[in-house]
Amino acid sequence: MAMPDEDDPTELVERARAGDQAAWHELVDRYAWLIWAVARDHRLSAADASDVCQLTWLRLAEHLPALERPEKLHAWLVTTARRQSLSLIRSKVSRPDIAVLAEPVDSAEHDVMRGVRDEILWRAVNSLPRKCRLLLRLVAHNPELSYADLGGAIGLAPGSVGPEKHRCLATLRRRVVAAGLTQEAAG
Repeated sequence: MAMPDEDDPTELVERARAGDQAAWHELVDRYAWLIWAVARDHRLSAADASDVCQLTWLRLAEHLPALERPEKLHAWLVTTARRQSLSLIRSKVSRPDIAVLAEPVDSAEHDVMRGVRDEILWRAVNSLPRKCRLLLRLVAHNPELSYADLGGAIGLAPGSVGPEKHRCLATLRRRVVAAGLTQEAAG
């Protein structure tokens, strides 16, 4: 007899469809970090990321009765959070804030150097193993998370989170240096 897959949300989705509030809360508990990470990966502020999270959960509530592949909820949430993030970004670009317009414009050279630095850094981050990328993004965007929360999110024992974070940062540092980004250029 096959054991049910604990990562498969199908049963929770079915219970939530039937109106089981506990199942809905368990879905939120299980996937809130994921939606937050997607929003923050789009470099949204905490307030904007919170809006994206709320909108993503609202979309799920609206689409839950018709969700065809509940076992693919993870992918559905990622796609929806990404779309909500991009929609929010587009709305801000189409009506920029006055404060942004009042900021002094950097020199073209500075903009180019910042772009090069960012490209090197993001290539180094994206070259890390998946677990490192996820851990570092969660730490960067959710500094309030405990090691127990972080460990639960990525499948590590709480006591392993600190050493794993240290290894991931050391690997990132080596890759950035190997790519030619010096500490002065990183600032």
